[in-house]
Amino acid sequence: NGDRHLGLGKMKKTRSDILGFVPQKDIVYNKLLPYADRLDSESNDILSKIKGNLGRAVQLREIWPGVLFWTRKLSTYIRLYGRKFSKEDHVLFIKLLYELITIPGLEISMMQGLARLLINLLKKRELLSRDDLELPWRPLYELHDRILFSKTEHLGLNWFPKYASVLHCVLKTLVKSCRPYFLESATQEMLDEWRPLLCPFDVTMQRAISYFELFLPTTLPPELHHKGFKLWFDEMISLWVSVQNLPSWEVHLVSLFARLANDNIGYIDWDPYIPKIFTRILRSLNLPVGTSQMIVPRYITNAYDISHVVLWVSSLLGGPSKQTQAQLSGLFNSITSFFHPSNHGRWLMKLMKLLQRLPASVVRRLHRERYRKPTWLTPIPDSHKLTEEDITDFVQSMMQPVLLAMFSKTGSLDAAQALQNLALMRPELVIPPVLEKTYPALETLTEPHQLTATLSCMIGVARSLVSGGQRFPEGPTHMLPLLMRALPGVDPNDFSKCMITFQFIATFVTLVPLVDCSSALHERNDLTEVEREMCSASAEFEDFVLQFMDRCFALIDSSTLEQTREETETEKMTHLESLVELGLSSTFSTILTQCSLDIFKVALVKVFNFATTNIFETRVSGRMVADMCRAASKCHPAESLKMFVPHCCNAINQIAVNEEVLNEEELDKELLWNLQLLSEVTRVDGYKILPYRSDLVQILQLTLHLKCKQGYTLACNLLHHILRSTALIYSTEYCSVPGGFHQPISDYLPIKDWGRPGDLWNLDIRWHVPSVEETSFAFYLLDLILQPELQRLQRFAQGEQDMSRDDVLQSLTIVQHCLLGAGNLMPPLKGEPIPELQPHYTVGVCPAISLLLLLPDYILEHSEDDTKSLFSIIKIISDLLHFKGSHKHEFDSRWKSFNLVKKSMENRKLHFGESLYFIHLTLSPFVYQLRKLTVEGCQYRSIHQELMKDLLRLSTSTYSQVRSRAQNVLFTALGTYNFCCRDLIPHVLEFLNPDNSSVIQQQFKGALYCLLGNHSGVCLANLHDWECIALTWPAIVRSGLSSAMSLEKPSIVRLFDDLADKIHRQYETIGMDFSIPAGCCVVAKQLMITGNPCPDSPVPSEEEIAEGLKRQEVKNSESVAPWKFEHIAIGFLSLLLRDDHQLPPPAVTFFVKSLNHDSLYVRKVAISAVAGIMKQIKRPHKKVPISPSELCNGTVAGDRPDNQWLQYNSSSLPRTQQDWDQCVFVEKTHWGYYCWPRKLMMYAPLEEQPKHNLTRDEMTEREQIIFAHFSDPVFINQFIEFLSLEDRKGKDKFSPRRFCLFKGLFRNFSDAFLPVLQPHMERLVADSHESKQRCVAEIISGLIRGCKHWSYSKVERLWEVLCPLLRTALSNITIETYADWGTCIATACESRDPRKLYWLFEMLMESPVNGEGGSFVDACRLYVLQGGLAQQEWRVPELLHRLLQYLEPKLTQVYKNVRERIGSVLTYIFMIDVSLPYTHPTTSPRISDFTERILVQLKPLTEGDEEIQNHVIEENEVGEQDERTQAIKLLKTVLKWLIASAGRSFSTAVSEQLRLLPLLFKIAPVENDDSYDELKRDAKTCLSLMSQGLLYTEQIPMVLRALQEIAGSSSWHARYTVLTYLQIMVFYNLFTFMSDQKAVNDVRALVIRLLEDEQLEVREMAATTLSGFLQCNFLSMDGPMQAHFEALCKTSLPKKRKRELGFVVDTIPSADLVRRHAGVLGLSACILSSPYDVPTWMPQLLMDLSAHLNDTQPIEMTVKKTLSNFRRTHHDNWQQHKQQFTDDQLLVLTDLLVSPCYYA
Repeated sequence: NGDRHLGLGKMKKTRSDILGFVPQKDIVYNKLLPYADRLDSESNDILSKIKGNLGRAVQLREIWPGVLFWTRKLSTYIRLYGRKFSKEDHVLFIKLLYELITIPGLEISMMQGLARLLINLLKKRELLSRDDLELPWRPLYELHDRILFSKTEHLGLNWFPKYASVLHCVLKTLVKSCRPYFLESATQEMLDEWRPLLCPFDVTMQRAISYFELFLPTTLPPELHHKGFKLWFDEMISLWVSVQNLPSWEVHLVSLFARLANDNIGYIDWDPYIPKIFTRILRSLNLPVGTSQMIVPRYITNAYDISHVVLWVSSLLGGPSKQTQAQLSGLFNSITSFFHPSNHGRWLMKLMKLLQRLPASVVRRLHRERYRKPTWLTPIPDSHKLTEEDITDFVQSMMQPVLLAMFSKTGSLDAAQALQNLALMRPELVIPPVLEKTYPALETLTEPHQLTATLSCMIGVARSLVSGGQRFPEGPTHMLPLLMRALPGVDPNDFSKCMITFQFIATFVTLVPLVDCSSALHERNDLTEVEREMCSASAEFEDFVLQFMDRCFALIDSSTLEQTREETETEKMTHLESLVELGLSSTFSTILTQCSLDIFKVALVKVFNFATTNIFETRVSGRMVADMCRAASKCHPAESLKMFVPHCCNAINQIAVNEEVLNEEELDKELLWNLQLLSEVTRVDGYKILPYRSDLVQILQLTLHLKCKQGYTLACNLLHHILRSTALIYSTEYCSVPGGFHQPISDYLPIKDWGRPGDLWNLDIRWHVPSVEETSFAFYLLDLILQPELQRLQRFAQGEQDMSRDDVLQSLTIVQHCLLGAGNLMPPLKGEPIPELQPHYTVGVCPAISLLLLLPDYILEHSEDDTKSLFSIIKIISDLLHFKGSHKHEFDSRWKSFNLVKKSMENRKLHFGESLYFIHLTLSPFVYQLRKLTVEGCQYRSIHQELMKDLLRLSTSTYSQVRSRAQNVLFTALGTYNFCCRDLIPHVLEFLNPDNSSVIQQQFKGALYCLLGNHSGVCLANLHDWECIALTWPAIVRSGLSSAMSLEKPSIVRLFDDLADKIHRQYETIGMDFSIPAGCCVVAKQLMITGNPCPDSPVPSEEEIAEGLKRQEVKNSESVAPWKFEHIAIGFLSLLLRDDHQLPPPAVTFFVKSLNHDSLYVRKVAISAVAGIMKQIKRPHKKVPISPSELCNGTVAGDRPDNQWLQYNSSSLPRTQQDWDQCVFVEKTHWGYYCWPRKLMMYAPLEEQPKHNLTRDEMTEREQIIFAHFSDPVFINQFIEFLSLEDRKGKDKFSPRRFCLFKGLFRNFSDAFLPVLQPHMERLVADSHESKQRCVAEIISGLIRGCKHWSYSKVERLWEVLCPLLRTALSNITIETYADWGTCIATACESRDPRKLYWLFEMLMESPVNGEGGSFVDACRLYVLQGGLAQQEWRVPELLHRLLQYLEPKLTQVYKNVRERIGSVLTYIFMIDVSLPYTHPTTSPRISDFTERILVQLKPLTEGDEEIQNHVIEENEVGEQDERTQAIKLLKTVLKWLIASAGRSFSTAVSEQLRLLPLLFKIAPVENDDSYDELKRDAKTCLSLMSQGLLYTEQIPMVLRALQEIAGSSSWHARYTVLTYLQIMVFYNLFTFMSDQKAVNDVRALVIRLLEDEQLEVREMAATTLSGFLQCNFLSMDGPMQAHFEALCKTSLPKKRKRELGFVVDTIPSADLVRRHAGVLGLSACILSSPYDVPTWMPQLLMDLSAHLNDTQPIEMTVKKTLSNFRRTHHDNWQQHKQQFTDDQLLVLTDLLVSPCYYA
């Protein structure tokens, strides 16, 4: 190894001399390319261009297109050469991009492109340490905030792309990549910035926590930890521990902890939290437990992401305490039975993900600890590295679930991946059990699913099996038996089996050279036992290859066309057949490349005989055989060609002696078959073909002009392949060991190479580079064949010569195949031809091109329906534009399949350089192809322009198929060549021009499609370029007048809809001011030290262009014809609103006028637009910073003295002008709850604010337009009329857009329009129609929010108007409108200081529940009030107390709807009472006081013993009802409150709920019956929700005490329900319970006590519960417990007395019977607790149980049930389970399990 590194050092040194710098990280595969020596100078040339021009573009302030173009070039450079630049350049590139991305006005799509490049530059963290690079965090935060929490997007002033998720991802990844380089002071700054947002009742909580998750750096070195996570860890973890109800931000915390744990393994002590962590992980899997379980929807939507869980767990493993592994084993034990294939549910996907990702994550960690080169990142301390023992324990804990999951319903892939990673760590534990399952599966014929599952798992562990190693030396001996047994899987009747077998054989053969080494047994005596065994086994390889071939021939015979098709069906291969063909050919070629020469020769003869003695049809079976022959000739060309070529040539010549044959339509099958065979066999190294060139040319001349299409297509293929193999560069090595297997056995023993990794530095790849001889042969062929065709076509195109359609098609096909074959000999189009090629050659291409330009025109004019020729022309144009010897899609698919193979064989733990030799072999050619595919520079020359115009002409022709094909090529080309879009657009728009009368409908459609673009490519109508938009949008709108436009054709209407829709979806705000800050230029100048500095020239201001454009737009849109286009026009116009430029006044007028347009759609757009305009012309209000942070000290959240002044206090409300001016209003609710920000921005006093009540002359032009319209009563009448119409009956909701419009009006013009609007509001409020009520609600909420900056007198006047209106509204409220009024009040109160709205609150509090207007109105009033108070959160404790006081006497409501509403209001009242860490107890109402008061009233129910019945009201009841009835009514409301709060509050008040438990247990019904009344159903729901709650360790004893007490109650219903409650509670808090031994013992005692209950149902439930606890390993089956049950079973029963006939059977069972039954139930629980396996204690228990088969009932029943269940669950694997029993036991069992005869 050392020498290799020495060599490397030398190599590096000389390289840095050539390059002039030390490259950061090169692509290793580049130096394997045949022209590697030229690469360095080439890359240096490109790099210096990039640096010079990028720097220049930035200094010239030219973002578009300069910076954009050169950054694209840079990312291409990285794709081709890796990070091949010096460290200084690397840092400069990063800094420059960072500056560019954070330019505030940068348009989104550019930002995205630049961000992707920056991510790419930062990807390899190890290349740059914190000393090399430091980045500030704030610009990124501002960028993030601007985009994700945009203030103007909802008003339509900023359009972000619809694919917001992509944008999110890019931003997230960007922050992730920059995070390691944030400054050390960053953590403290972030905490100061976001801590004030931590208010758990507010949306800002989510925002703050997600920022913490994203930005907090966790990779600081240990000496800086006090500036890193130590500042926040305790605070965050205690917050996480104390939250119980999974709020949506908990997921972010988990992600943050997982990352922290992973980055700082060994520096944090997680032990105290581990049980809590695992309990929460188990809960978030959402597994079903118990019988009737309600799932809280929030648990599913906010469940933890498995990837975070996996990262966290794998980072906690190891270390001295070993606690994590214990809990992890516990976790897998408790969920193993869920993996059994018979279980299925929506939770299964999560479990499988967990299974698949955990081993991979542990392997990654091992790699990081043991094999990764040390970098600047903190290494893991030795004390916490995984030890061998840790790994073994981990693998063992996972084996059982993985083996069960192999046969899962979701497929075996997850299990296979898990096994692959586990086998890397411990092959000796993993592979044997898999083999045990595989061998039987290969033998069985009846269960194909078993075979596919086990084989796919074997493929995963293949490499670990074959390479053996010290851990599993006997591994390789399994290989041959497996291969031989897999052969029958090549089965024509079972497709999936066939494919998996091919994959299996190919995988194993790739890993092992098929060489017969048996002779080594005699020649060498230094072999180990296993090696000797392998050598002798290797003698069977030849046999294996021949048998495999026989199988394949059988497969081919059974899939010929005649057998598988009816006469009428298609001739093409079906999809399945093509897959089989692929599998067959790739497996066969793998086998042949891995063979020794001896085996190969035998195989070659066999294949030759098969191919030449039969004649195959060319579509299905012929293709398969030809593929096999091609594989052979690729391996050893010389030997194979010697057999095949002469044979085929002779056969063809003999048949073709006969002249007529050549003109037949249906050719002789033998001729076709030989031609096909020949065309496939010649796909080999060009040098090997040369000896046969004269034969081949003769065949080509014979066959290219056959009449039969099938015939000449095959001949064209032959031509194409010969040209390709002589003209292309490709690699010729395919074998998995360098140098092949041809050395003698004595000095090279192939079995040493089984599964051996390759060595990256000594890969010795051979390339085929065309020799002079080969190129001249290629040119000779082109002269001979291509020239005459081109001349014929040219004459045809000029009209000098007639050709039939078939002839044209034939000529085109030949031309196309010549292009395909010799693609990379062609010079670039219209470039200078390459000098060293023979001069006569250029004649070849140029006529080809000029001809192509004539042909389509000619054909389109003379025979437009000759679609086949047109298809062919389109194909040729596309090749001319893009093809350089290999196709991109071909490359992509090969790259994909290669990655799959690599995945299944790689060894994650090894060093990178040692992945398999074979993998390196396949990689290098890829790198080579990739270089060719990134078409360099793609200069757009005149010839391209011509081709594009042709494509456009084809894209608008008559036939839709021709159109769609041409359009696809066109879109690809648009993506490839920069700047050609501008060139095309005018031509496309020509077709839409209404003045152009010659356009027919098809052309019109074609043109629209061209604008629409395909789903991934460019959309012409939407380029990021003002000039293009200025042309296209008006044209689309005007096209409505075109004669070809008929709205009758639905397809055209649909097209317009799509187009408008796509523009709306994809349009993003286009940048206008591309100013670049000075900071960027400094960096750019540094970059340009390599180039020459360039002059600064100012760029013309784009604003002028933009303003011009808008004026033109407005003019255009006024001349529109049909309504459809008016919609599109106004839609496009509304997209042009921006937040940095105001709309021109004519546009403002247009929009305001459109508010009263006849069309609903136009009105909608106008409302949004005018709301946006209001925002644009808003006058900014001045703010001044105050710093409240000096007021307080320490971080304690909640109600403190220093935030008291924020709270609502009715004694000190601002009731005069003076108070109002002095009062400091804080609008946002979260300020001050957790802590104060450093600087809080407040509005300056009224004097300093912009003036209100402007006169007409003081307004700007735009304000005047709006003012004029809105103060005009006629306009307002019409406007309100339209607003109060209903749109879609029953579907309408409160519209935020209209609210924004009114808010803007009242904000910008204060109360100027109130007089005009007031009469309308009074009229509407009195009308009970829902649309009228909605309209007035929208106006009122806009008014309340808009009066934020009014003076006191105006506000007072406003409320004098509003209060009566609102009173009227609330008394008229109906079922349709209450939601709108709720939204109205909630919107009005949002982010407003409650002291500003005291009129509203006092009015709402007057008397919400007064019975006027019936129960419904009461409920609605409460709803509206709740909407307002909920927005105010913690700032109105006084109002909440007043409300609670008011509601308490009314809790005994009769009506269900009022009860439900009160329950919900109570939830909000108590929401603020949370037990979070570092939080003062609240001054708002508290649950504990409330519960005390309620319990007193519920006394009558808790004391009595009789059953509690629901109380039903009778109509005529008057007067006081008794206490008991009142209590029942109260209880119903309390239940509603408990149910409502389960889903909403953060922490559950466990101690308070426990006091209500006994009552609930009493009421809850046992059976599942829906006919119960409301009371019982609610009680049941409550219990289900409470049992799932998360418990803290200190709460467990309290709960258990309560349950023990209830278990002693006299009602058996209560005792039964205790058990169901216990099941769910224990499972959902499993690890918290298990970490407390006393709790476990208490639970066990409780269950065993209830096993002896006198009530049968309770006993059976106790048995079920016990069995569940045993199954999830909460309790274990130990000696004492078993002894206890056995003792109980032996209880003797009293003798049966003879009963007389009239004797009443006494039904109460004697205590003895109960005890005996308890014992039997206990045994039965143990047996049922392991449904899928037979532990050692099981046989004895079964024997004990069988003794009781004839006891009295109910014992007999229990025994029978248990036995039948045992039989059902063990039936599948009975063969294995049998081995656990002795013969005697088996006899007894068989007796028991065979059902007795009924007639005996």
